[in-house]
Amino acid sequence: MGAGVMNPIIVDAPPAGGTMPNLLSRYAECTIWLARYMERIENLARLIDVTETFVRSGSTVNGWESIIQINADEERFFGRHAVATEENVVGFYVTDRENPNSIASIAHAARENARALRPLISTEMWTQLNIFTNTVRGLGTTDIRSSNLSALCTRLKQECQTHHGITEGTFYRDQAWLFYIIGRNLERGDQITRLIDIKYHTLLPSVAGVGSEVDIGQWTAVLRSAAAYHAFRRVVSGEMTPGTVAGFLLKNDGFPRSLSTCLRQLHWAVGHLRTDYGLKHGYAAAERIEELRATLAEQTIKDIILRGLHEFLDWMQRELQHVQGEIAQAFWPPMEPPPAPPPAQSQSQA
Repeated sequence: MGAGVMNPIIVDAPPAGGTMPNLLSRYAECTIWLARYMERIENLARLIDVTETFVRSGSTVNGWESIIQINADEERFFGRHAVATEENVVGFYVTDRENPNSIASIAHAARENARALRPLISTEMWTQLNIFTNTVRGLGTTDIRSSNLSALCTRLKQECQTHHGITEGTFYRDQAWLFYIIGRNLERGDQITRLIDIKYHTLLPSVAGVGSEVDIGQWTAVLRSAAAYHAFRRVVSGEMTPGTVAGFLLKNDGFPRSLSTCLRQLHWAVGHLRTDYGLKHGYAAAERIEELRATLAEQTIKDIILRGLHEFLDWMQRELQHVQGEIAQAFWPPMEPPPAPPPAQSQSQA
């Protein structure tokens, strides 16, 4: 099929009786996952790049293992590798096609979702994504050596940013665009909470280490992992502390990857689906997002840390998963299984 918008996305809950939802609702699901996967690749490349820099400089002890923790992959990784060395972790997260969370696997999944969206996405989007996926899946052990790793991560980040730029400039502004915004911000919100959670507890130093060169360097790495260093320095003139870094990444409304901004963008997109396109079944998701925004806004970062930063972030991750589930239930609910056949009669009954 050619490029451009040939059909609108039609998504809504199925009518009573469990009849099959409109097939075009599949476009909504594929659009969300295309956005999530591309955002995930960029986040992972950024995290690997920053970790390699700080491990090489000796500024952190368990840097490679923290990547496994952020992605909750301990069981999968240590089922195949005894130790979290650079070679093992980078291979696992870049080229290992048996790992569903590797960049190679995620890029393939992104392309498959884009393939399903060919009637909706532009030729430019499809071409760039196709070339990018082929490049990623052609990477070998030489490409991920220490001497090449930083250049590779830079390339991966740039390709993801190119995808976002092409999408911004060519994706038609209808329901599909709103679902893309939802996917991108669900992924960003989830990733930023995971980064803060793991790094806060990993890097929180002893009292003696607070404010040291190593301490400041480590929190700089956290900001760089979130592409937030320059934005942070523009608005925070005081001391770089765990509280100021976590507060910026969670609550700053001007930073595009902060949790606050992600929740605002989610609320905006779900709201427009409901008001502009009459997709009323997103009510539960919209209500939950509104509650999350209020909970975040009414607390200072000091309040959150005192009450338990880990508990707050863990709760937020679960809530974002619920948002994803409620959007799925509203717009592409699973078909009910056909009724079971009646039991066969025995010979005596026949």
